[in-house]
Amino acid sequence: MTVESTAARKTTRGGGKRATAKKAAPAKKKAVAAAPAEAEQDQLVQLLTPEGERVEHPEYSIDLSDEELRGLYRDMVLTRRFDAEATTLQRQGELGLWASLLGQEAAQIGSGRALRDDDYVFPTYREHGVAWCRGVDPTNLLGMFRGVNNGGWDPNSNNFHLYTIVIGSQTLHATGYAMGVQKDGADSAVIAYFGDGASSQGDVAESFTFSAVYNAPVVFFCQNNQWAISEPTEKQTRVPLYQRARGYGFPGVRVDGNDVLACLAVTRAALERARSGEGPMLIEAFTYRMGAHTTSDDPTRYRRDEEREAWEAKDPILRLRTYLLNEGFADQAYFDSVEEESESLGKRVREVVRAMPDPDNMAIFENIYADGHALVDEERAQFAAYQASFVDAEEN
Repeated sequence: MTVESTAARKTTRGGGKRATAKKAAPAKKKAVAAAPAEAEQDQLVQLLTPEGERVEHPEYSIDLSDEELRGLYRDMVLTRRFDAEATTLQRQGELGLWASLLGQEAAQIGSGRALRDDDYVFPTYREHGVAWCRGVDPTNLLGMFRGVNNGGWDPNSNNFHLYTIVIGSQTLHATGYAMGVQKDGADSAVIAYFGDGASSQGDVAESFTFSAVYNAPVVFFCQNNQWAISEPTEKQTRVPLYQRARGYGFPGVRVDGNDVLACLAVTRAALERARSGEGPMLIEAFTYRMGAHTTSDDPTRYRRDEEREAWEAKDPILRLRTYLLNEGFADQAYFDSVEEESESLGKRVREVVRAMPDPDNMAIFENIYADGHALVDEERAQFAAYQASFVDAEEN
């Protein structure tokens, strides 16, 4: 799916009002804390409204050329096209599983384009847009989901770590790496991506503690897409997620995760802050997961269509497209060229995935012990005999 194939959406104004603080009323016996949805506009950094109108923010600003703005649009459209193709390939049996980023393109492209080449990224398993920004070939992301490798790229080539399936563990890896960067005296920064569900993990709490105590140059980028599989955010927290940083001693900020300009501006500022020795920062990108958690999930069982439709009106690609058109920064010919490029990308992804060779069945025994190991040798022999039994059966 690209923005060209997205149905016309209703426009709703999402950035005009902010929640005002009120004195706490005496607690009633069955009272509950206000859900994060009620505080959606609380301190929300926004530079581009859902209607495609440019607005200013007192703390975060950005000045981009026409070419850079068009580049952000292209990044989001091509990333969405790649993601849609991967979803289709899974449905056709070419991939075992896929985690879609549909709806989260602005959060990923905006933050990804804020990075310097020498910064280091620790992703989860959904950061396809960030991988695109780091120059990782999209087809390399699919090998793990096809079951032919454990990650098809060298992390050091693009300063983009391998996808992490264990929820939240990459935040600890990022913190440790950032502490190492600090000891080396480098001025680069580290960024760790995770979701709202991962924010409930102990690993994330530990990484917050260590990064704060050691003033590590790390940015924690939480994509709050409202749902941890089937569990809504209000079941995980009593306050907006960005406010958790305060308890650890470093700042947090909530940004409109469907606004690519705001995500770029806030992440760029947070990274620069980390590089200058001011320590960690938490960014909560308030966005929405338009599709399923993964292709094994059915969101219709726990999510209302009205909720999804309301967020469709805030589509990150549509709002930037509207802005580019209204300001004369791009014309229909440009949009058509991006659409053609996206179709070519989809075709290449299909061809590459279907041509991926099966892995060597015996490779799992390699690169474990430098000098070999008797038990591994025994297990290798047993597995080789087991594999050979299938050949014998076919011949007989």
